[in-house]
Amino acid sequence: MTTVTANIASPRILLVAGGAVKQVADVLAKFGLSRPLVVTDPFMVKSGLVRACLDPLEAAGIQAAVFSDTVPEPDDTIIEAGVAELNQGSYDCMIGFGGGSPIDTAKAMAILSQGGGKMRDYKVPFAADIARLPIIAIPTTAGTGSECTRFTVITDHERDEKMLIAGLGCLPLAAIVDYELTFTVPPRTTADTGIDSFTHALEAYVSKRANPFSDALALAAMELIGKNLRTACAEPRNAIAREGMMIGATQAGLAFSNSSVALVHGMSRPIGAHFHVPHGLSNAMLMPAITRFSLSGAPGRYAEASRRVGFAAAHDSDAVAGAKLITGLEAWNKELSVPTPSEFGIKEADWFGKMELMAQQALGSGSPNNNPRVPDATEIMALYREVWYGAASNQPGA
Repeated sequence: MTTVTANIASPRILLVAGGAVKQVADVLAKFGLSRPLVVTDPFMVKSGLVRACLDPLEAAGIQAAVFSDTVPEPDDTIIEAGVAELNQGSYDCMIGFGGGSPIDTAKAMAILSQGGGKMRDYKVPFAADIARLPIIAIPTTAGTGSECTRFTVITDHERDEKMLIAGLGCLPLAAIVDYELTFTVPPRTTADTGIDSFTHALEAYVSKRANPFSDALALAAMELIGKNLRTACAEPRNAIAREGMMIGATQAGLAFSNSSVALVHGMSRPIGAHFHVPHGLSNAMLMPAITRFSLSGAPGRYAEASRRVGFAAAHDSDAVAGAKLITGLEAWNKELSVPTPSEFGIKEADWFGKMELMAQQALGSGSPNNNPRVPDATEIMALYREVWYGAASNQPGA
């Protein structure tokens, strides 16, 4: 019998409940923390949503400073600005409040402020295990799972490269998972982050690094996301759907943090770096084509994923269930109005002009090596081509 060894890492506290953000001061107190820098984004400040975090801190006598210059798909220049802000105060922790970008920014700030240098010095295979300050993560979207992962993704603005930073230094000390913070998230973001969560769960499950611990979380996440994604998009204040999506996102984050992501993420990061496509949206663009390519590498696992998410019936054969997974993903994209690269506004000449570089960057990330079927650069370029034109039969010359 083969022994599967899993090295499991997770936050020390996961506080999961509607209204849980009100307990942020109590979470800090458990660790003797009292001087936080809240890392968030301009919208959270302008809309007043950040008060959901600041008000309970102030009520407990904690005056938090705020760094709100974060941007979607954060780059190294923002991290350096954040470190400069961090160095001006005597903080003992950071609170990442917002979507994946503020939480990822806080993680990168903690890594860079500890070791110095440039952010590119810490990209994989470097083990970013040491951070200057602990992080309390409070997500306001049900998507990235960053609140419980040992990863952050930062763009190198000089090289147009999305860099994966991995290590225990990226792992939050605690996470407050409050689905009520997602009530105001618009349908487009709900859809994109929801498909991102599903991608995390599916890739964790089919990854070559999968293990029984990550499998259980990935399967549970896929079931929750399958049941609740459409309702969360259609009924933004549906508490049951929002709670299901939030728990599913966190479960998926724990799953891939203790397994890995694979080809979708490897190919998605260059799209975000070069064309500024939001991460969840680029994952959605890629999912049908890459699942079709990868299916033969783990037919049983893809079939079980299809059953769990609700695309296939329990009695369907693996072959039928696998085919239904692909058609189900295509239907999701159509129903949730996921644009093609062209519909997003990317020019054909730019897409094909960057294709070889994107393939190299995808392979360089290491994520494709975890895929059930490992591609070479030529196969990755063929997949980018398929994503542009559609299925192979619709491509020029087919």
